[in-house]
Amino acid sequence: MRSYDEYCAVAKSLDLVGDRWTLLVVRELSQRGAARYTDIRNGLPGVATNLLADRLRDLEAAGLVAREEAPPPVATTLFRLTPRGEGLRPVLDELMRWGLPLMVEQKPEDAVRSHWLAGAVEVMVSDRDPDGDPVTLELRIADEPIAIAARNGETKVTLGPAGDPDAALVGPERPILGLLFGVVDRTGAEAMGVTLEGDPKVIDRFAAEAAAAA
Repeated sequence: MRSYDEYCAVAKSLDLVGDRWTLLVVRELSQRGAARYTDIRNGLPGVATNLLADRLRDLEAAGLVAREEAPPPVATTLFRLTPRGEGLRPVLDELMRWGLPLMVEQKPEDAVRSHWLAGAVEVMVSDRDPDGDPVTLELRIADEPIAIAARNGETKVTLGPAGDPDAALVGPERPILGLLFGVVDRTGAEAMGVTLEGDPKVIDRFAAEAAAAA
């Protein structure tokens, strides 16, 4: 691991997490919790396996990641963030907010994983009607559905089907996120291949920080 050799908190932080792929390894463990090597690898489709092994060793040496042996029937090595590594979660959240305007462009070769998008949804949406009845919205995008529930002024984002959602958005991820974050209207989203199932008022329940996403 190369060092900037500067007595500066930013430089010393980048000494640990500034290498290519390092923060994305942290992202995977932050979103998945304890994970197998193969799970992390599947969440980083462009990384070479030897490079991933190097990054995990570097993070372990820095005290940001720990490994543990899971008991049977799993019986495999799991990697997890240490409390020091968990301290990077706010950094990842702010990078998601800062980077959302860059997602207006999507290259054909861009890989997509639902858990990446769920992280962005989680930090962006809020409940517009905290006194309203509980509602659930399902996003049927990428490799796995995303469920967003609003109840008593709080929102909860989970991977997997919602069961019996009040509404569902089906189609390409970019216009669905644009609609949810308030930068594309419903007509524009439909023109880009999005289908709405269920109650359209549910979409309005989930307010996003549109100014940050615009």
